[in-house]
Amino acid sequence: MMQGRAPGRRGPGNYAKPQNKVQKKTLVRLSKYLWEYKVRLVFVILCIIISSIVGVAISTSIGRLIDDYITPMLVTGSTDFSPLLKAVITMAVICAMGVISTFLYNRFMVDIAQGVLKSIRNKMFSHMQGLSIKYFDTHSHGDVMSHYTNDTDTLRQMISQTVPHLFSSLVSIVSVFAAMVSTSIYLTVFVLISVSGMLFLAGKIGGKSGSFFVKQQKSLGKINGFIEEMVNGQKVVKVFCHEEKAKKQFDELNEDLCYNAAEANKFANIMGPLTNNYGHIQYVLVAALGALLAITKLGAFPQLGISFGGLAGLTLGDIAAFLLLSKSFTMPINQISQQFNSVVMALAGADRIFELMDQEEEEDEGYVTLVNAKEVDGNLVESEKRTGIWAWKHPHGDGTVTYTRLNGDVRLTDVDFGYKPEKQVLHNISLYAKPGQKVAFVGATGAGKTTITNLINRFYDIQGGKIHYDGININKIKKTDLRLSLGVVLQEVNLFTGTVMENIRYGKLDATDEECIAAAKLANADGFIKMLPEGYNTVLKGDGAGLSQGQRQLISIARAAVADPPVMILDEATSSIDTRTEAIVSKGMDKLMEGRTVFVIAHRLSTVQNADVIMVLEQGKIIERGSHDDLIAQKGKYYQLYTGAFELE
Repeated sequence: MMQGRAPGRRGPGNYAKPQNKVQKKTLVRLSKYLWEYKVRLVFVILCIIISSIVGVAISTSIGRLIDDYITPMLVTGSTDFSPLLKAVITMAVICAMGVISTFLYNRFMVDIAQGVLKSIRNKMFSHMQGLSIKYFDTHSHGDVMSHYTNDTDTLRQMISQTVPHLFSSLVSIVSVFAAMVSTSIYLTVFVLISVSGMLFLAGKIGGKSGSFFVKQQKSLGKINGFIEEMVNGQKVVKVFCHEEKAKKQFDELNEDLCYNAAEANKFANIMGPLTNNYGHIQYVLVAALGALLAITKLGAFPQLGISFGGLAGLTLGDIAAFLLLSKSFTMPINQISQQFNSVVMALAGADRIFELMDQEEEEDEGYVTLVNAKEVDGNLVESEKRTGIWAWKHPHGDGTVTYTRLNGDVRLTDVDFGYKPEKQVLHNISLYAKPGQKVAFVGATGAGKTTITNLINRFYDIQGGKIHYDGININKIKKTDLRLSLGVVLQEVNLFTGTVMENIRYGKLDATDEECIAAAKLANADGFIKMLPEGYNTVLKGDGAGLSQGQRQLISIARAAVADPPVMILDEATSSIDTRTEAIVSKGMDKLMEGRTVFVIAHRLSTVQNADVIMVLEQGKIIERGSHDDLIAQKGKYYQLYTGAFELE
C-alpha cells in the first residue's frame, strides 16, 4: 500500500481552479449537435411544459379539494361523495397526462442523446483519420480511447438526463412561483429568503467540487493510457520482471484518480442530503408560519375583497396547497444544484472531445493525382479502366494537363529534418534510387534510417531540401495518391480482426481472392495459411494471436505484395523471421522486388549484400555509400561492421 499522496498532489483545503475553464463555445458547439434534432426537441419541450404545469395543477387542486369539498362535507355532515369523486377523477386524468408527458420526453431524450453521441463519435473518428502520425506518436493510445468511452459517456448522462431535468426544473420553478404568489405573498417571500440561503450553500459546495470533476476526467484518460500500454506489453513486463514497478506506477495513477474522484464526489454527495434537510426544515417553518397567519389573520385584509395572494386570509386548503408548492419549488432547485457537477464533468469531457477535433489535420496542398493510363499514339492519356499502367496527372496553371508515367524514380536533395525544430535528426541527405534499384540503409538505432522512409511517405514534412518522385516534388502530390504508390512492410506488424483473406486484401481493397492467394504464394505464406483450421477463411483476433511472429510478418508481406506498388519500403521486414524462414521468404521477396524501386532498412548486413547501393548512416548523415564490394574495399565503417560480425543495434 502506498503511504500518503503522490508528489505534487493538492491536499484538502487547497482548491485550485481548473486550468482549462469550461468556455461558452463548448456549450455553443454542443447546441449545434442538438439542433439537428430540433423537431424532436420542440416536442420534448412541450412535454416538459405540460408535465410541469400538471405538477402545479395537482398541488393547487389539493387546496380546492379541501376547501370546496372535504371541509363543507365535514361541516354539513353530507354523505354525497359524487362531487368529490368527480374532482378526484379529474385530478387522476390530469395526473395521467403528466405521466404520459414525462414518459414521452424521457423516451425522446434517450434517442436524441444517442443520436448526438453517434454524430460526435463519427465526426471524431473521421477527424482522427485525418490527423498526422505525429499526433499518435505523441499521445497515449489509451488516452485517445478515453475520448470515445469516458468522455462521451459523461455527455450521454448530461444530454439524456441532466438537460431535460434542468429545463423541467426551470419551468417548474416559474410555474410554481406564480402559483405560490397567487396563494400567499407572505409565505412566498419567506420561501425566497430561505431558498437564497440554500443557493448560497450549493454555490459554495459546487464550486469546490467542480474543479475536481475536471481533474477526474484527465486522470481517467491517463490511467486508461497506462492500462493500454501494460496490456499490450504484458509479455515484456513479465520477461523483465517489471511487475512490481508496473504496480507501483499504476498505484500512483490510481491514487491520483482516487483522490480527485473522492474530493469531487465528497462535496457532490454532501450537497444532496444538505439541501434536502434544508428543504425539510423550510417545510416545517412554512407550515408553522402558515398556521400562524391563518389563526391570527395577520396581514389579512378581507375588507379589500381581494383573494389573490392570501390577502383575504389563509384557509386550511391554502396552507396544504402552499406546502406542496413549496416542496415543488425547492425540489427543482435542489435538482439543479445537484446536477451542477454532472454538467461540469460533462463539459470537461466535451472540452477533451473538442480538443481532439480541433487538432489540425494533415496538411495536403498536393494537386498531382495517381490515375490509370493508356498509350494513344505514343502519348499517355487517362483511362477509366485498369490497364496496368499508372501515371501522375499533373494539372497546370494554364489549364493544360500532363501525364508522367509512374516509374518509381525517387531522389532526395539536401534534405534536413528534425521531429522538433530545435533538434535536427537528418543533415543534408542526398541520394537517388532509379527505377528497379535496391537501396539499403544501415546504421545504428537513431541514425535516421526509418526517418528517411517516413519522409518519402510524407508522414512528416521536410524542413529543408527537396524530394522528387518521377521528377515531381512530392509536396505537389496528394498524400493519399503518394502512399498508394508505395508499398510498406514494417517491423511491427498490425493484423486486424477478420479473416486471413481480409487481412491480405487490406493492401488492395478491390483485390480478388485469386490475387490475394497469388500474393501469399509470392511471400511464401500460402503453405502455412492452408494449414490453418479454415485456411484463408480463418478468423484472426487479437492482432493475430495464435500465429508466430514470423507468420504474422509473412501475412504483412503478402498484404504489401497484393498492392503491387512500383516502390517498396521494407523496414526490418525479415527481422522477426528465423534464418531458415528468412531464406524462404527472401526468394519470394526477390520476386516481389523485381522491377521495383526498393528501400531496405536492415540490421542484419547479410540481407543487404545484393543491394545496388548501400547507405551507411551515422547521426543523421550519410558517411558511406556504394555497393557491398565497394564498401568492403573502402575498409571504412561498413567494413568494420561486416568483418566484426555486428548486428547493428
